[in-house]
Amino acid sequence: MSDLFVALTPPNLLACFVGTVLGTIVGVLPGLGPAGAMALVLPLTIKLGPTAGLIMLAGIYYGAMYGGSTTSILVNVPGEAASVVTTIDGYRLARKGRAGAALAVAAIASFVAGTFSVVALQLAAPLVARAALAFGPAEYFAFALLGVVLLANLTGGSRVKSLAMVVVGIMLATVGMDPLGGSVRFTFDVAGAQAGFSFIAVTAGLFGVAEVLTTMAEPASTLAAAKVKFSELYPSREELRRSVPPMLRGTVLGFLVGLIPGPAATIASFVSYGVEQKVSKYRHELGTGAIEGVAGPEAANNAAAGGGMIPLLSLGLPFTPSTAVLLSGMLLMSVTPGPFLLRDHPQVFWGVIGSFYVGNVMLLLLNLPLVGVFARVATIPSRYLMPGVLVLCVVAAYSDNNNVFDVWVLVAAGIIGWAMRGLGYNPAPLVLGLVLGPLLERSLLQALTIARGNVRGLWSSGPSAVMLIAAVLVSLAPLVSVVRRRVRA
Repeated sequence: MSDLFVALTPPNLLACFVGTVLGTIVGVLPGLGPAGAMALVLPLTIKLGPTAGLIMLAGIYYGAMYGGSTTSILVNVPGEAASVVTTIDGYRLARKGRAGAALAVAAIASFVAGTFSVVALQLAAPLVARAALAFGPAEYFAFALLGVVLLANLTGGSRVKSLAMVVVGIMLATVGMDPLGGSVRFTFDVAGAQAGFSFIAVTAGLFGVAEVLTTMAEPASTLAAAKVKFSELYPSREELRRSVPPMLRGTVLGFLVGLIPGPAATIASFVSYGVEQKVSKYRHELGTGAIEGVAGPEAANNAAAGGGMIPLLSLGLPFTPSTAVLLSGMLLMSVTPGPFLLRDHPQVFWGVIGSFYVGNVMLLLLNLPLVGVFARVATIPSRYLMPGVLVLCVVAAYSDNNNVFDVWVLVAAGIIGWAMRGLGYNPAPLVLGLVLGPLLERSLLQALTIARGNVRGLWSSGPSAVMLIAAVLVSLAPLVSVVRRRVRA
């Protein structure tokens, strides 16, 4: 527990500050998203070392949740998908001249939810990790397979398309070295492909380069942001009183939703808004500029970000694209998340959790006085912003392995990602398949080796059998629902 204070050392404080500022800017900017931004700075964080590097990545992760509300309220453009709901009442409050109050309540709700989620994370993660210590290769394979099946509907869209993207990601993860035998496969003698596809190159291409191409294909537009004076940031006593109940409801609800695979922060914000429409005393004002429509969803999406860290740190399973990038950062820094993380790397574990406390305070102090500055970032013309993003993508891809092959992977991933957007395919499940693929393959090979090639070894233990049955049931559930609908018709 004393390792919590690792986050207060000067290098880690600086890393946390830089991460939270970058995360806020990324949250303000529509399109790029925290997963793409984290992938871009991965090479820099590797040079900082495990603790400082992961603290910076975590700062970007939860900082983006803060920043997304700024443009949602001021210019009616959500910087993050999780802030879409905030535009409904937040922008109408701005039109009424209460933009400052809405921004202040959003920042306070984010701070309260973030603090609650990190306390719960601090208590729950070690317990979950200790329970997972009994897992062997067969149990890890079953758990990873169940995770893949659950994560197939990560984006909340077409399940078939999402599952196809997960499978493609797993297939891409097999390129390169065999994890046990060491033989090279699926490289077709292409120079530089022996190490496999660089995660940074693929992610930067699918998110960063694809965003650049999408922006180039759209007509340029300039947003007009409302000016907010510091003296106008204080909400009235009535607004504070009305925002407390939805803030608390959104915090608990968001944390619980964060434990479920999928776009937790986005789902949590929508669910929170739906709950307020049912239980709020002022539900008749929702949609016309009610402070409850800002407090509840903003608390929910920030609490969900903290809840999503529990399966990552305790079990090594990412439930969102952002935590998938965070998992890759850990692996690149030779830190394996899961049950042994607390035992093998206590400074990293508690340092990241401690940075959540520090980062939430930093974000509260940053977001209140600097909301006007951050909102101005969203008005930068794309002809100036996108070339910088493209340069960052190329530098990040090349610096990962100092390999030109990775730059070509970046270009190909960018073109494919741009085409996928046009066809309605979300690249996030592909990224998760790319991350979970090596774990799935390695645990399968280890389990079969222990069982001397007997496939029954995969379900010989009770936990592995239960998880495999659950994976089968989850896979068949959509088919059963389709059959039921046709029978009724």
